[in-house]
Amino acid sequence: MTCQPDVDFLSLLHELAHLMRIKFDQRARTHDMTRAQWVILVKLDRSPGLTQNELAQLIEVEPITVARLVDRLQARGFVERRHDPQDRRVWRLHLLPAAAPILEEIARARREMVALVVGTNVPPEALAGLEATLGLMKANLIGDARTGCAPDTAA
Repeated sequence: MTCQPDVDFLSLLHELAHLMRIKFDQRARTHDMTRAQWVILVKLDRSPGLTQNELAQLIEVEPITVARLVDRLQARGFVERRHDPQDRRVWRLHLLPAAAPILEEIARARREMVALVVGTNVPPEALAGLEATLGLMKANLIGDARTGCAPDTAA
């Protein structure tokens, strides 16, 4: 068994992700927002109370970029900064009720994206297999694979 991915597979995966980002960018713009702002709202919905630094690490951008994005979200009444009860120098980010309709729109956009990507020609069992395989690939990249092919570290 070989674990060497085909270059075409990598190109296809990259192109698919790129097309999905374009679609989400377009959708976010219809709400006068950016995809990056949507990502922040989703991350805060899943993990309330993150710091700007933690959020920056999660979405792989510089802290100053997160600060500017949060400033815009705060100005729209979607997010607030609260002092950390243990360390008053630290700001914790929390969603406000006004973010709920946008989170619903993001969830709707995600469902529609899945429907668009899967279409009518991808069987549910193939999708389940793909999700499992992508999970293994992600684990391989972060070095936490329990099954499948682990990255070659001999190089």
